[in-house]
Amino acid sequence: MGDAAGAAASLPLLPVVARGLVFEAGGKRLIDGIDLVLSAGGITVIMGPNGAGKSLLLRLLHGMIEPTAGTVRWGGEPPDDAVRRRQAMVFQRPVLLRRSVAANVEFVLNQRGPAGKERCRELLRQVELEALASRPARLLSGGEQQRLVLVRALATEPEVLFLDEPTASLDPHSTAMIERIVRAMHERGTKIVFVTHDLGQARRLAQEVVFLHAGRVVEHAPAPEFFTRPVSPQAQDYLAGRLVF
Repeated sequence: MGDAAGAAASLPLLPVVARGLVFEAGGKRLIDGIDLVLSAGGITVIMGPNGAGKSLLLRLLHGMIEPTAGTVRWGGEPPDDAVRRRQAMVFQRPVLLRRSVAANVEFVLNQRGPAGKERCRELLRQVELEALASRPARLLSGGEQQRLVLVRALATEPEVLFLDEPTASLDPHSTAMIERIVRAMHERGTKIVFVTHDLGQARRLAQEVVFLHAGRVVEHAPAPEFFTRPVSPQAQDYLAGRLVF
């Protein structure tokens, strides 16, 4: 059992490959036959108008929900529990334990082995929350809560980090801090997949862009190419600030 788990942990997690991915709900096809390959390295930003399927795609890749049809493979393997333990996801709305700030981080650290108090303090220091360690997590401001959620993800040392509009409605200081942490994680080798509706943020972070429209990938290109020479009419309209139907 232990040998099998160790072997699974040593297998390459990337690329993530989606083939013929479909998701239907309420009689509607919300993800419509997506083929997508996300390779190791880089920050991939997923963009598109409201209702394009960005958050759904993230959840399907993560293995949180099952597709109606098609497959997702991580290094050739399905997204089972062993795969999910090697990745992390941060949502737009923070989900926190009814515990102190420090206890939220220690809970995650304890899943990986005995947690040292110094490691917890070090992580909280990175997001300027060390002084709030004993405060109930749910009494933090929105920006502070999101920084805490991100540092919990950081504590798992994920190989892949999914972020679903984590800075939506946050103040500039918290947004800048989260972007800094995301870059630092990327520099340490974590693959970042980041959903945002903020064009400025996408330009700051993206190394490649996946652009969705009506549940389909209509463009997948290096960021400089996408922002200067978008090919699809939908991406051209989106970047120009026009409504995309």
